[in-house]
Amino acid sequence: MKNRNTIFAFVGGALLMLLLFLALKSFKPKNEDIQNDFYIITNQIKKMNKMVVVEQDFSSMQKTKVTSQIFGGLLPNMEKEIVTFTKTNAQVSYDLNKMKIDVDSANKKLIIRELPNADIKITPSVEIQNMDDSFFDRFNENDLKKIQNNAKDNAVKTVNQNYLRDLGRKQLSENLSQIFVLAKALKYTIEDETGQIDTTKL
Repeated sequence: MKNRNTIFAFVGGALLMLLLFLALKSFKPKNEDIQNDFYIITNQIKKMNKMVVVEQDFSSMQKTKVTSQIFGGLLPNMEKEIVTFTKTNAQVSYDLNKMKIDVDSANKKLIIRELPNADIKITPSVEIQNMDDSFFDRFNENDLKKIQNNAKDNAVKTVNQNYLRDLGRKQLSENLSQIFVLAKALKYTIEDETGQIDTTKL
């Protein structure tokens, strides 16, 4: 009989503790949930505050011929030739430190205020592969500088900047999707004030 009373007392005490735990859990302040949501989302945004960069490399060969008069035309015109190799690195980047996203935890809204503009950087470098000139008609320093500058200009013109921007936007969207998935999981609605994101697909 004594053992039975002891068991009842133990079970009763355990049930009482469980009821107290559930009661305390149900009375957890709503503000604590709001603060937790705000911390989780803002922390994820801070992790994104870095540069998003998409880059591509291009290369091309270019042959340039130059015809010159020797001794004022007393001798036949002479032709010299130079072959250049141009390597071009093209980058499109977004500085996410310039991104403005507000977290309205009270109304459970993620508001995209401003997205950074794309910054495109094109860097060509030119190497001389072959030079065919003569003793009477050398390539001088000005000739070489002009040829190299022309090669760089042509390289810049051949880069499809719109295509690079498209690649950059896709990469930016992939980075932002990490925040959107988290916000959706926390039952936040996403509002875009920039007009650059299709929120219906989120």
